Amino acid sequence: MKQASVKSNFVMNAILAAAGFLFPLITFPYVSRVLLPVGTGKVALATSVITYFTMFAQLGIPTYGIRACARVRDDREKLSQTVHELLGISLAMAVISYGLLFAALLVIPKLAKERLLYIIMSVSLLLNAAGMEWLYKGLEQYRYITVRSIAFKLAALAAVFLLIHEEKDYILYGGISIFAASASNILNLVHARKYIDLHRPRDCDWRQHLKPVLIFFAMACAATIYTNLDTLMLGFMTGDADVGYYNAAVKIKGVLVSVVTALGAVLLPRASWYIEQGKKEAFHRMTQKAIRFVLLCAAGVSLYFILFAEEGILLLSGDAYMESILPMRIIMPTVLFIGLTNILGIQILVPLGKEKIVLRSEIAGAVVDLILNAVLIPQFRAAGAAAGTLAAEAVVLGVQYYALREETGELFRKYPWGKLASGLLLAAAGSVWTKALGLRSLWSLMISAVCFFGIYGGFMLWRKDEILTETLERVRQRLEGHRERDYNNRR
Repeated sequence: MKQASVKSNFVMNAILAAAGFLFPLITFPYVSRVLLPVGTGKVALATSVITYFTMFAQLGIPTYGIRACARVRDDREKLSQTVHELLGISLAMAVISYGLLFAALLVIPKLAKERLLYIIMSVSLLLNAAGMEWLYKGLEQYRYITVRSIAFKLAALAAVFLLIHEEKDYILYGGISIFAASASNILNLVHARKYIDLHRPRDCDWRQHLKPVLIFFAMACAATIYTNLDTLMLGFMTGDADVGYYNAAVKIKGVLVSVVTALGAVLLPRASWYIEQGKKEAFHRMTQKAIRFVLLCAAGVSLYFILFAEEGILLLSGDAYMESILPMRIIMPTVLFIGLTNILGIQILVPLGKEKIVLRSEIAGAVVDLILNAVLIPQFRAAGAAAGTLAAEAVVLGVQYYALREETGELFRKYPWGKLASGLLLAAAGSVWTKALGLRSLWSLMISAVCFFGIYGGFMLWRKDEILTETLERVRQRLEGHRERDYNNRR
């Protein structure tokens, strides 16, 4: 099977991340003002709860499946067998998960009050189980994934403005959110015949996947606990309004994380293939560039949105969400932490078969998150949940870095931290003055972003940052190539 370049895959995934950025950027300002903190809080809590049942239904297949499919991508028969085995496990677990969800809706009063919302949003269980997204990622079909996902997001975008008009429409909004995120998986079953044989192989052996799948499931459990526990505990320990405030901050963080981790998402199948083929030098070269990319991008966006959290919240959510500003400032450094753990864990440890280390790091993060949430949420509410998440992500990063200190320690030690810090300080000093202008939040963000990222990028380019200079050189070569072809065509 012909491989697309990592650059092409990254561009496709970056476009997909941008679509994921634009969908909430366009809809959330409208939705948050219509549904208010209580309505958005109910949907956020339901999303958090459904995430746990989805995690159980999928076991660890979303990550394990990418690696398993990438390793047999060149053998249609083995690929077909692998897909059928994993799909069978996934569908069986979805049935069990639905049973547990319906039991929870009967016995837990807080969930029973919003039974219809939970039933509608539970459709994602089936869509994610049958969608085989891991197959297409394992085969690096990011163009297909991007086009398909954007089409459904555009349909959901129209539905938001056509159907959401009152505070009571939060149930509709929950359904539209699921449609935007998962409905495109329906097409995967139809499209799969291009890559696999749809008839079930006779010698399927799903048992061979159980041990690695369970390890990845434990990883998914730990990750889901510490990434969703804050919302869940807020919902049960405080109220829907506090979940709404926290969700406004997390929504912005989530968008930024999706952009920063776009590169890591496309590198897992390629990294697994490099390891399978014994191309360790190419593997290490790719991971080093990925780490430098994350440090450059994530550090900049984290600091910018710490400085301009108020303007971001006012633009996306409105005056009713002023209590979201402090949680957003506290949680913003996690964009950098998650970007790095996405590379260290998913791109390096998983392809090397060291997923148990990832599991230990996530268990440590989950324990820290649970303890700090229990202590901080009763007193500090949304800000306490943000602090717990910040500490949990820092612990996860610390454990993974320690495990990889021999492989990546030299890179981190030799990284020009002084240059990065100088660029960030200059960018901050050159942009905070815009707050004194008293502009509306949109204009304030636009002007401050131009100042901040213009100064930051200009300084790093002046200091010959490796990633920036290489990127600009490739753009220059592409432009010169286009000019030469145009010239030859005219002749």
